[in-house]
Amino acid sequence: MKVGIVCPYGWDTPGGVQIHIRELAQHLIDLGHSVSVLAPVTDESAIDVPWLVSAGRPIAIPYNGAVARVLFGPVAASRVRQWIANNDFDVLHIHEPAIPSISLLACWAATGPVVATFHAASSKQKAMYAVAPILEPALEKLRAKIAVSESARRTLKDNFDTDAVVIPNGIDRAKFNSPAFRAEWKSPGTIGFIGRFDEPRKGLDVLLAALPQVVSRIPAARVLVAGPGDDKGYQKSIPANLRNRVVFLGRLSEEEKIQFFKSVDIYVAPNTGGESFGIILAEAMASHTPVVASDIPAFVDLLRMDDGESAGEIFTSESASDLAAGVIAMLESDEKRVILSERGYELSAKFDWDLVASQILDVYEIAMSAGESVGLSSDNRPWNRLRDRLGDN
Repeated sequence: MKVGIVCPYGWDTPGGVQIHIRELAQHLIDLGHSVSVLAPVTDESAIDVPWLVSAGRPIAIPYNGAVARVLFGPVAASRVRQWIANNDFDVLHIHEPAIPSISLLACWAATGPVVATFHAASSKQKAMYAVAPILEPALEKLRAKIAVSESARRTLKDNFDTDAVVIPNGIDRAKFNSPAFRAEWKSPGTIGFIGRFDEPRKGLDVLLAALPQVVSRIPAARVLVAGPGDDKGYQKSIPANLRNRVVFLGRLSEEEKIQFFKSVDIYVAPNTGGESFGIILAEAMASHTPVVASDIPAFVDLLRMDDGESAGEIFTSESASDLAAGVIAMLESDEKRVILSERGYELSAKFDWDLVASQILDVYEIAMSAGESVGLSSDNRPWNRLRDRLGDN
């Protein structure tokens, strides 16, 4: 099968959608399929895989409580059409077509077996209402729609009154079975956090606000913080008596991330919103690392087992006191950590790429059932209508 995949966000900027697409593409290639991925790329000299095609340099826009690096406009539209024309794709898989980026351009440009995955989970927004009349006809062209979680599916239904099959993000579960850890990171009472820590919705402020209460019961408690951000600037906001309990590690390689999970006693996800899945939680569970997570819908859904029980400790989002109580309960009970780590590891099997990719391939087969390949639409003007409408709102 020849598969075209479109990534809406800057490829060289860390993000869950980019990781999902990279791992999906490589898994499909390993299965014997031919894959080409089109994405905005800031530094083309850093492209490290032969199947990636640059659509041009992205620009930064605020989106869903963060900053998205996307690419849009007539030049990008021409590059999208050329890429589609130069490849005889059996199926085109676009990600996040409901935002102004090359995925939306591909949705407009392509005909035939086109599949879309929706990642975002957010409440209805004024900007979404402004462009919905133009987006809806494009979304109607889709042969199949995938949402990465129930939260993403609900967002799609709320904004566009259409539905999707839920297929989660994937992980390479086997690689997290490694017993490796870092001696300098591993000590009793160690709490792990991974994310863009200076982005408020990631919730590190909530975790650090809970830390004094945790330390009062667990004197050895400390927090390892991994991920991009201005750690020197952020450290200034941490009370002086807590600074030696917060260690900033910077960005981790994949090998270091595995060692990180093996080195911490618990992993905490204090996110306050804007999440549609939570790939880090799936990876922590695959590592046998017990999880404490806020009760945002995406995390509650992800951690729910078939019997209705949770595979993690849930606390009230943005409540430092409730988070502290959950962390203390976990760190004080070896039995509780063992039970939740076993539940989490069992649950992580549903996110393994062997299963997830199989489900995605089933969707491809449905989209391809009519027998034609991906073609080009004769209408190359919709992006002009979107630009005009955005200018009016």
